[in-house]
Amino acid sequence: MRRARTAVLISGRGSNMMALVNAAREAAYPAEIVCVVSNKADARGLEFAAANGIPARLIDHKAYATRDAFEAALDACLRAMKVEVIALAGFMRVLTAGFISSWDGRMINIHPSLLPAYKGLHTHERALADGAKVHGCSVHLVTPELDGGPILLQAEVPVLADDTPETLGARVLEQEHRIYPQALSLLATRIISEDKT
Repeated sequence: MRRARTAVLISGRGSNMMALVNAAREAAYPAEIVCVVSNKADARGLEFAAANGIPARLIDHKAYATRDAFEAALDACLRAMKVEVIALAGFMRVLTAGFISSWDGRMINIHPSLLPAYKGLHTHERALADGAKVHGCSVHLVTPELDGGPILLQAEVPVLADDTPETLGARVLEQEHRIYPQALSLLATRIISEDKT
């Protein structure tokens, strides 16, 4: 069975990456995680990838004089691994429109809010400050507009009266780990079917 070759980009512990790796252990899952790339040497997710037999690559953005040079190195790494799909999982770099366009329709991101609400950072704090009754997470295709691409899947969680950003974030993260593998499956299935036409 053909599986879409997928890279996961991380900057930290990579808990969503771990959820994708675990999903991809199923033989019938349509995506194969072929590499994990981090822009930070201390990203704990690199250790998890290596321990699970997945090529782990460090491309430190600080080692490059410009954003374009960093992205060229990142792109070269992904092309060398014959990557077809990119999943951003806590990758804390804003990618340029040029890089995004070269992976148009093949790059997804998980965001801790019900987009289009609360784009950007500190989503849980902002939801609580607004008195939101529901919060959640979204998986979307990456476009040049930050957190603005077409939404593939969302999951809601109730906001409780005694919630803190930490307790709310923990419940949202549980849903992220559930829907991100589902969304990658949808995209991988689409890419595989497009290759057949």
